[in-house]
Amino acid sequence: MYRKGKDTHTGSVVLFFLPATNTHKIGFTATKKIGNAVKRNRAKRRLRALFCEFSSLLNDGTYIFVAKEAINEISYANLKTDFLKTLNRSGSIKNSND
Repeated sequence: MYRKGKDTHTGSVVLFFLPATNTHKIGFTATKKIGNAVKRNRAKRRLRALFCEFSSLLNDGTYIFVAKEAINEISYANLKTDFLKTLNRSGSIKNSND
């Protein structure tokens, strides 16, 4: 998956995206570098909330979101900007004529 897919990085999140047909697989990870369990779970909750917000705009495929250390210090607005950057760079957002 990691070799076949496309990866994009920002300061707070990494996205691994593999296009597929008629599937929507999603994974959220946060390593111990993020902090204790409370901080890791908060990071994953923030990523899930953003994914839900933009899920209707996304192509089918496998998405793996990895939280980086900066995710807990960044504001929601900046995290949203980073999240959109990763989606745009990976080409996972549907075209308007689809």
